[in-house]
Amino acid sequence: MDIVIHEHNFEMKWNLSSYGSLWIVSPESVNEIGCIHTCQGLELDYIGVIIGDDLVIRDGQLITNPKKRAKTDTSLKGYKKLLKTDPDSAMVKADLIIKNTYRTLLTRGMKGCYVYFTDKETEEYFKQMLNI
Repeated sequence: MDIVIHEHNFEMKWNLSSYGSLWIVSPESVNEIGCIHTCQGLELDYIGVIIGDDLVIRDGQLITNPKKRAKTDTSLKGYKKLLKTDPDSAMVKADLIIKNTYRTLLTRGMKGCYVYFTDKETEEYFKQMLNI
C-alpha cells in the first residue's frame, strides 16, 4: 500500500492507474487516494484530506516544511536546485505551493470534508478553532 496510518489500521493505494487522470470520478475512487493534480478544478460531494507534517501549527503559527513533503510530489520540482542558488525564493515558493495544495484539497467537497492530521498539535489547534 502507498499510504499507511498504522494507528488506525488504514492502508490505501495512490491514484487509480486504470482510469488515468479521471480516476477521481470513478466509483472505485473511494477506495484510493489522489493528489491535488487529480482533483484540481473538480467538485465532489465529499472529500477526505490528510494533512501531513509539511504543514503544522506551532504556537499559533502556520509553518510549512518542504522537506516533509511526499517524495513523489512533483509540485515542488526544482525546489532543491533553487534552494542552492536562491534559498529565500525557494522557501517562499515552497510555502505558497504547500498552502495552496491544502487550500485546493480542502475546498473540493461541496457537502463536506473529512480531515486527518498526522501532527497531533496541529489537529488540536484546528479542533479548538472549530470548537469541536
